[in-house]
Amino acid sequence: MLEMRPDCEACGTGLPAEAPGAFICSFECTFCAQCADGFDDRCPNCGGELMDRPTRAKPLHAKFPPGTERKFKG
Repeated sequence: MLEMRPDCEACGTGLPAEAPGAFICSFECTFCAQCADGFDDRCPNCGGELMDRPTRAKPLHAKFPPGTERKFKG
């Protein structure tokens, strides 16, 4: 199950699990669409390809909660 991190690691933009617009690499590094585009869809941490993160339906959050630890260090 994906961790579904709540923010962009580069700029801190909120990325709700139920909303589109998040991009991840195979290590689940998470970025907003604007930052992913700026990185030319390559993860700045590992060099992996950034792909659209799937969404998680809001009704599933109680049983399968998305991550809460923010990764933005700004």
